[in-house]
Amino acid sequence: MAITQAMSTLFKKDVLLGDHHLDSDSIYIALYTSSATLSAATDGYITSNEVANGNGYATTGIALTSKAVTENSTSGVFDAADPEWTSATFTARGALIYNKTLGDASSNSRGAIAILDFGGDFSVSGGTFKIVFPAASRNTAIIRID
Repeated sequence: MAITQAMSTLFKKDVLLGDHHLDSDSIYIALYTSSATLSAATDGYITSNEVANGNGYATTGIALTSKAVTENSTSGVFDAADPEWTSATFTARGALIYNKTLGDASSNSRGAIAILDFGGDFSVSGGTFKIVFPAASRNTAIIRID
């Protein structure tokens, strides 16, 4: 079991086909435990080893807000407000950003965008769990195409 930070290979293909509209589609982020297996081969939202429902977390994750797709130098970049879960008590090792608009509800076979590896387990106990996205620049944006 491992979480490997990457952009989904299927996302790269889908971008070339014009399938994603990151500014208007429902873009979600879900949290996963260290038992999850996520990598560039992840095609869509998965339930296996997602942080358990309850204690400030709801399975399928949360919608990203304040989404923006912009140009930065010679790159296209995506940014959103930093996602956070309040009154939370759980441990997470990584996350999956996915396009819920594209996801097939029966098989969850599409829609994966990016896999985030936190580099270790992060825990919260009765507080706020927040992921701070990097600046939306060509070298640091959470999702970027050079």
